[in-house]
Amino acid sequence: MQAVPDAGRVDGAPRRPSRSPALALMAVVLTAGALALAGCSRGPESHASGAAQSGPVALGPYRATLELPDGELPFEMEITREDGSYVAYLVNGPERLRVPEVLVEGDRIEMRMPGFENRLSARIVRGRLIGEAVFIGSGGQSRSIPFEARHGVTHRFVDRPLTDNADVSGRWAVTFTDDSGQPTPAIGEFRQNHHRVTGSFLTPTGDHRYLAGDVRDDEIFLSTFDGAHAFLYHGRVNARGEIEGTFWSGLGSRKRFVARRDDSASLPDAGALTTLKADAAAFDFTFPDLEGRPVSLRDPRFEGKVVVIALGGSWCPNCHDETAFLAPYYLHNRERGLEVVALMFEHFADFERAAAAVQRLQRKYDVRYPMLIAGTSDKEDAAAKLPQLSAVHAFPTTLFLDRRGRVRHIHTGFFGPGTGEHHQELIESFDAMVEQLLAETDGAAGAPENT
Repeated sequence: MQAVPDAGRVDGAPRRPSRSPALALMAVVLTAGALALAGCSRGPESHASGAAQSGPVALGPYRATLELPDGELPFEMEITREDGSYVAYLVNGPERLRVPEVLVEGDRIEMRMPGFENRLSARIVRGRLIGEAVFIGSGGQSRSIPFEARHGVTHRFVDRPLTDNADVSGRWAVTFTDDSGQPTPAIGEFRQNHHRVTGSFLTPTGDHRYLAGDVRDDEIFLSTFDGAHAFLYHGRVNARGEIEGTFWSGLGSRKRFVARRDDSASLPDAGALTTLKADAAAFDFTFPDLEGRPVSLRDPRFEGKVVVIALGGSWCPNCHDETAFLAPYYLHNRERGLEVVALMFEHFADFERAAAAVQRLQRKYDVRYPMLIAGTSDKEDAAAKLPQLSAVHAFPTTLFLDRRGRVRHIHTGFFGPGTGEHHQELIESFDAMVEQLLAETDGAAGAPENT
């Protein structure tokens, strides 16, 4: 693949491509394969910086970028060796995502994203990696984004920070607006240490996971690449103290956003978005497991048990966060009468390919509960497969059934560990619901909550 040309810089500020004045005020980005924003100057080549070498690829830190239509999405990466094998880490603020599947052959390197079908593939050129990020989307379609990484460069957006910058720490009420004018509420929570910023956006259906970036003067730059999400944000503090900017998600999906400080900002109740239809029959389903064997809620293993049903997909980062919690939680509570079953809605209609994708997720988190192939990665398909529900607004969506098989609560979305205290609060409410249902040993209980 052709090398990405060197990025320019002015006083250490991230590069932004030339564009119309209207667009120049905003550039923010997120997504599964596209993004745009500023980038800084190139770092030294590994041979000039005394980089450690192990075979053809230099070990140590890299500044990596994905080249989107509107500019660069930077993220931090590290390559090392563990037990004689290459291992990579994707670094986004406090998160260090381990990538154990790294293959180096000659002057080529390929990194398979853990639990996903996506990969980074590149040539090794004197301390640089030059190639592409390949994202597998709905229907199995692949999209490629130019990827480059430079060894020994450790800044994210800004290599020469200022000493006097805007303060963006705290809680913000945010509105994202797409090109059709459709608004989506969110909450932004950020921590700032001098020019460095970390945090996340919380939405009614989940969170944007771990974000990291910089503040320079009155501008804020944030990004993440976690193997699936490729998010990029650029905002500017205006005269009213608001942050106005742009968020990119995907190769062409862009939203504008406005954030206003609000310590009491809130979101719609995640327990009220999806409900049972008033005339719904008893909740039930039959879907194949990863070996093709049919599994139903009527099977003996679920009889008289409290059952948690997790709607998700192996392609979904928030579903990964929920699975990372559910897998050990199930092992700790299954002897008490808890069962968990995952209904997976995958990018692939082909059963064999869908099952293979789910098996990658299963192995990553050592999942011991049934994972079933329920449909394709479409919320309307999920709602059609589960006609008792009013709608499916997001993956993941989690249902809690009591020992009599009645749906007692439905929760939309999942706040992962990148949201800090909100993740802990969600775990505590999850555990409280399960404990309540487990305590109902005779099956006696009130009416379901979500009717």
